[in-house]
Amino acid sequence: MEDFENIWQRAAERHGGEAALKKRLMKVKSKKQLAAIPDDRWLAEMTKRVFQAGFVWKVIEAKWDGFEEAFHGFNPKRVAALSEEAVDALLSDTRVIRNGQKIMAAQANAIFICDLVKEHGSAAKFFAQWPDDDFIGLMEVLKKRGSRLGGATGPLVMRFMGKQSFILRGDVAAALIRAGVVDKTPTSKKDLVAVQAAFNAWSKQSGLGLTHLSQTLALSIDA
Repeated sequence: MEDFENIWQRAAERHGGEAALKKRLMKVKSKKQLAAIPDDRWLAEMTKRVFQAGFVWKVIEAKWDGFEEAFHGFNPKRVAALSEEAVDALLSDTRVIRNGQKIMAAQANAIFICDLVKEHGSAAKFFAQWPDDDFIGLMEVLKKRGSRLGGATGPLVMRFMGKQSFILRGDVAAALIRAGVVDKTPTSKKDLVAVQAAFNAWSKQSGLGLTHLSQTLALSIDA
């Protein structure tokens, strides 16, 4: 496996030096900050990323105020309790993208959030306390207990909420292959375990969290 210092230096050379590279890295939240995020914002982010999957992101962004209104501010209890009639009404509501499967996913994820509240006091506490050195375990929870949160969608939710995360697609996958961690885009359990082990080792070596490691890997690949 390639030494992370080599990856860092390659990314820095491609993007104007170390100072410029550091400016590109996203801010992440502390566990305390994550734990303070209201449950409705977790549901809102899940819904946004589900609707953006396979769609033009800027269209969803442009309609987002309408989504907030149509889904009652993403109050998990209200969305979880939507009647069949209310769901049917959303299918003809021009404030949202009228995709039946994704609308149902929003309700399913509201139920998921409500379950986390019952189990942990809030969804935020659950996500905040999940250990970074087992991010693949959190990916599995999102895939199994959430709706349409597998693949890159669940990790994107975590990334945009500010939790340490890696997203295993595109340039990150290419960089992992180049570094000798895997030999193809990681999807199997074996490959995901290898990826997690690599990120844990690189984090210990560099002092960087998952998000910054992931971004650096992506930036180390030629555009």
